[in-house]
Amino acid sequence: MLMAQITDIHLGFDPDNPAEFNRKRLDQALKTICEMTPQPDVLLATGDLVDRGDQDSYRRLENALSVVPFPVHMCLGNHDLREPFHKQFPDVPMVDGFVQYEVDDGPLRLLFLDTLKEGRHGGSFCETRAKWLSDRLAEKPDKPTILILHHPPVETGIAWMNTDPKEPWVSRLANIITGHDQVKAMITGHLHRNISTFFEGKSLSICASTAPQVAFDLAEIDPEKPDGRNMIVADPPAIALHWWNGQQLVSHFETAEEHVMLARYDENLQPLVKALLAERPK
Repeated sequence: MLMAQITDIHLGFDPDNPAEFNRKRLDQALKTICEMTPQPDVLLATGDLVDRGDQDSYRRLENALSVVPFPVHMCLGNHDLREPFHKQFPDVPMVDGFVQYEVDDGPLRLLFLDTLKEGRHGGSFCETRAKWLSDRLAEKPDKPTILILHHPPVETGIAWMNTDPKEPWVSRLANIITGHDQVKAMITGHLHRNISTFFEGKSLSICASTAPQVAFDLAEIDPEKPDGRNMIVADPPAIALHWWNGQQLVSHFETAEEHVMLARYDENLQPLVKALLAERPK
């Protein structure tokens, strides 16, 4: 199973501009994904779908995603708002007022979590949402499962975007997934950077944004003393490809741009390819 991922689209950051920079970057990412061989089985859009939670931006998001020829599954981030999202995408399931649902029609079971607390930048995962996840995990203890959410529940070293591991929602989530061996991985966004780590023994992949990205800087930051550091950079739009090989999830990070090509598979490289494949067990 091959899953493509986009995240942190922030459509509507420039709301009155028909040629919005973030829309161009989204279209560029979608074009790259749709032209891939092999084609992904699904597209995951992991939150901050729009920038201001407004209805018009969700409408334009639906228009942009209409070019994707395979299923698109979404979760919400801190820039989203549930009511206008649900109005534009009424078929996306909601439970107890939260956008949480499962997709289980292949080798993997996908559980989409709602970590949004409207008005808060960081994540949230209340008792109601936690019970939903606990109940779902108890239902199918033997089915390989991937958790998909916006906020990574880990400290990453990007000081102004960090999640404090002492936040109650982090421990609540940790307590639920501990001991559930069917949870093979977690897929998130939010940080606008590609990062790989672990959470409670589960691999955790953070995909960079299609919108402009967070600059790499592991230095501490003083909220009282602006120091002129880089904060946001216009690196190419990012995408991720998550491949389930039957045993584990393998995550690849890519950019949506024209790459400078130094070599192609022709008769000059054929001997190398044949030699490499010949080394594999028969």
